[in-house]
Amino acid sequence: MLEITEPATPPSFIRQISRPFLRDRLMHLLLIAAIILSILSPQPFTEYRTWVDWNTIATLAGMLLLTTGIEVSGYLEHLGRTIINRLRQERVLAIFLVSASALLSTVLTNDIALFIMVPLTVGLGSISGLPIGRLVIFEALAVNAGSLLTPIGNPQNILLWQRSHLSFASFTWQMAPLALAIFLLLLLATWFCFPKQTIHVELEDNPASYRVGLLRTCGLLYLAFVASVELGHPGWGLLGVAAAALLFCREIIAKVDWSLLLVFILMFIDIRLLTQLHFIQDWVAAIPHFSRFELFMTALLGSQVISNVPATILLVNYSNAYKVIAYGVNAGGFGLAIGSLANIIALRMAPERHLWLRFHLYSFPFLVLSALIAWLLLA
Repeated sequence: MLEITEPATPPSFIRQISRPFLRDRLMHLLLIAAIILSILSPQPFTEYRTWVDWNTIATLAGMLLLTTGIEVSGYLEHLGRTIINRLRQERVLAIFLVSASALLSTVLTNDIALFIMVPLTVGLGSISGLPIGRLVIFEALAVNAGSLLTPIGNPQNILLWQRSHLSFASFTWQMAPLALAIFLLLLLATWFCFPKQTIHVELEDNPASYRVGLLRTCGLLYLAFVASVELGHPGWGLLGVAAAALLFCREIIAKVDWSLLLVFILMFIDIRLLTQLHFIQDWVAAIPHFSRFELFMTALLGSQVISNVPATILLVNYSNAYKVIAYGVNAGGFGLAIGSLANIIALRMAPERHLWLRFHLYSFPFLVLSALIAWLLLA
């Protein structure tokens, strides 16, 4: 059953939408970079819009609306609290949190999975001796492992899915061996890194706070939207989702982080402007002639330098070896925190200081092992 909510007052509605744009430091940096690059490499402004993959932007916008609706429903948090309150061992708790993070990231995108799981984990802070920081680190690793499975798990996969023209099932099947191998490796690491000690968990929960109707509505729209993207009409799918949100749950529109869309639009523009610089052109001109190993290593190491989404945007413009790029940039989400925006989101939400250094003690081994597994699967 559809849920109709009272629309927010215009000032409040506008304030909510504009707040992320004022606070998003990454967006500000990308905007400054676009201005500087426009001066260094002047291009007609009419060309800028042609550099953006609008099908990818429409797909991302639709996913943001729907996953935000599922998050706002509160049902997943309620379900998580119910399960956590029944667990009695730290190791079992860790395996549940890691598995849930990975599973949610396959269908809700990696950042939304973190927005659900990290607050649940931080809520466990009252339990003496429970390593909250380490749990958040493993959840960050988990969403990187889980999100690489599906074409809607993370932004780079959305772009690769659009460019490769593979079906949803074909893309997922292509990524399944790598996702399964890394997830099993993560479960093994979780088993050894969390002791088998007894705990007693009691998270407060209010069943009346979640909204099953909103969850059901977003779930049905989710299936319809994925079908529209599968058929090659993400724009129409987005229009339908946006219309439903305006009619039945306007608060979702206000709570979506719309600055994320501008971040990706600016990434497309910045990468294109960057490749127009003379000292970059010779290098990018060589990308179509890279061997599979050279392309894989460029995707892997490029993710460590500029993050995996910009690395993907750069490489898909010069190579159609999409599987090699997909394996490289997704494995490249491990390692340095900048490798994936999900890493930064998780670490910023964690309550502990100095967690960034500890994150890399776990993340770098996963970078090495994931890269080795990815290349063995490609070879």
